[in-house]
Amino acid sequence: MSRLSLSVAAVLLSSTTLASADVPNVAADIAPIHSLVARVMDGVGTPNLVIPAGASPHSYNLRPSEASALQEADLVFWMGEDLSPWLKDTVETLASGAVVTELLEVDGIELLDFRENALFEAHSHGDHEHGHGEEHAHDDHDHDHGEEHAHDDHDHDHGEEHAHDDHDHDHGEEHAHDDHDHDHGEEHAHDDHDHDHGEEHAHDDHDHDHGEEHAHDDHDHDGHAHGEHDPHAWLSPQNAATWLNVIAAQLSATDPDNAGAYFANAAAGIEELEALNAEVSDMLDPVRGGSFIVFHDAYQYFEVAYDFPASGAISLGDAADPSPARIAEIQARIRDESVDCVLSEPQYNPGLVATVLDGTDATTGVIDPLGSAFEPGAGLYPKVIRGIARTLSECL
Repeated sequence: MSRLSLSVAAVLLSSTTLASADVPNVAADIAPIHSLVARVMDGVGTPNLVIPAGASPHSYNLRPSEASALQEADLVFWMGEDLSPWLKDTVETLASGAVVTELLEVDGIELLDFRENALFEAHSHGDHEHGHGEEHAHDDHDHDHGEEHAHDDHDHDHGEEHAHDDHDHDHGEEHAHDDHDHDHGEEHAHDDHDHDHGEEHAHDDHDHDHGEEHAHDDHDHDGHAHGEHDPHAWLSPQNAATWLNVIAAQLSATDPDNAGAYFANAAAGIEELEALNAEVSDMLDPVRGGSFIVFHDAYQYFEVAYDFPASGAISLGDAADPSPARIAEIQARIRDESVDCVLSEPQYNPGLVATVLDGTDATTGVIDPLGSAFEPGAGLYPKVIRGIARTLSECL
């Protein structure tokens, strides 16, 4: 190779290395949020996922590689203390030099209060506390079915089916924020399930003390000691759309050279969410009026977004097993109201669902708020939303 060719090659290699070095290191806590960040960073860089899709965000012990992702991060996006109390101190310690965005604190999203009873009353979620932005509440709904009450009374803190094993959330499912369930791409498939299987490796290779002691301490499953709001807010596509712009803004502030790409990706992602909303509404329309019971109360943001309320939950908390009295109460509702469907989650004991179904004519299906069955990445989020709708449609 000539001396000139070698010089050109060196310049090109140097430019490539510089461009790569300029892209910030980004960490996201759970798979659905990682998916949104990946959508905004598409073509520029790839974020790191801190909590595997199969692990519970409510109590998890970071592996060395996951701790390193936080230590090396320039930006961190996480839901917040209401979802993962144990992660707060870990983020503050390991990512002390990073710009940290707590998504449950973002202005413009809808937050729902916990539901306090295992049996839900349709459209009874009075007073939704749109702490951050009521004006977005209905803007993107394609659904005629419930824009008017979609957000009016919701005290948002949606939380899809994240099978959070330690949260006793009383989410108001019908408030499923009109969040766009846009078709951005099945590739965003957030169906990532919050499987409990993460716990088994949770401790395997921890050299770090940083999170283990918090893993379970803060969860007051039935008392919601960690916060007022249902933290499964990612199950609202409208919230997801708001976060896409926030993610783009934070990335652009740190990496202005790629600001155009970040905002263009966020805009495309919002359009995909709008298409997804229309698709999900069409999927649910034929089974509107059907009644269903969820395993644990994590889906009220989805319920509100699509005006598709659940009749109750077998368990209010993510980790606590329901009492015999609660099981009897749920069984009575299934019989008395001819409930059509009882939904389980991958990370919970299927025997409890079988017990609840005993002596009834209800069918069953499996839903997953975290998308553990999907490959992490930009396509996971839409897959999670679409997967919930598809399971409901088939079960009902």
